[in-house]
Amino acid sequence: MSTSLENNERDSLYKAVTEPLKKSLFIFNPVSGKSQIRFDLIEILQIFSNDAYVITCYPTKCQGDARNVVRSRKDDYQYVFCAGGDGTLDEVVTGMMESRDKKAVPIGYIPAGTTNDFASSLGIPSDMKAAARVAARGKNFKCDLGRINGDTYFTYVAAFGVFTETSYETPQDMKNLLGHMAYVLQGVMDLGKLRTYHFSVESDELSISDEFVFGMITNSKSVGGIPDITGSRVDMSDGLFEVTLIKMPTNILELGEIVQYLSNAIDTSDFVYQFKTSHIVMESPEMVKWTKDGEYGGSYKRVEITNLHKAFEIIVPRDR
Repeated sequence: MSTSLENNERDSLYKAVTEPLKKSLFIFNPVSGKSQIRFDLIEILQIFSNDAYVITCYPTKCQGDARNVVRSRKDDYQYVFCAGGDGTLDEVVTGMMESRDKKAVPIGYIPAGTTNDFASSLGIPSDMKAAARVAARGKNFKCDLGRINGDTYFTYVAAFGVFTETSYETPQDMKNLLGHMAYVLQGVMDLGKLRTYHFSVESDELSISDEFVFGMITNSKSVGGIPDITGSRVDMSDGLFEVTLIKMPTNILELGEIVQYLSNAIDTSDFVYQFKTSHIVMESPEMVKWTKDGEYGGSYKRVEITNLHKAFEIIVPRDR
């Protein structure tokens, strides 16, 4: 008697020979995470093939490569799939947004990085073969997108301050070897450099001027692998960001209060501003380094961040 798995595979093979072929571009970062894609690549391609996809593969060679490939892709690709970390996805989405002369197509994401915050927020499995099945057979989800100063995009987080430089300053081989611990170790090294940044903040919801040790504008249910740090009621297609701004604690009790607030153990804190907005402007008297989706995002005195409501389509599980 055939098992359900055998039946599913037989159905997929039947589809592959009876359905119109779907021409697709598959971009993957061969060194992301622990380079696991090298071991799963054949099975991932088989999954796509069984579901009537004709795949053009492109392994990235350097930072910015995925962005350029998607921006200059052929017009007849019906899907773009990518495997890598959040930074790889950021490049693919950015390339899609910059290719204005081409029709935007759905993006299938196979997470292969160290934290994969965006994928987990959308319910995309961390197992790459399971994620490939979602990409091949899932449903399209219209997701919000962030834009910085009119020309730079981010999928789920733009941030400044303590620890934000950790993700893009930690060497890739150290990330691969230690995973999340690499971020923690590198962050501890930075504690001696702890400092505050003065910002004037303007939005429809809040107007303030204060000193902050950390800030992030997000569209994600987890950041840095920490779930619900942006709040428990996050909708990634509501046209709103979750904004978190943290003031400098002066003692261990104040630090403890901040940690309790971010872990949802207490409801309020005098040291944390947290609110939702679709548009925010932040100005500082000095150049401040920002990170976007775990990669260096530039240095600015003024940032204007806008939520582009349902700006791109990503493939998610059908039962999401």
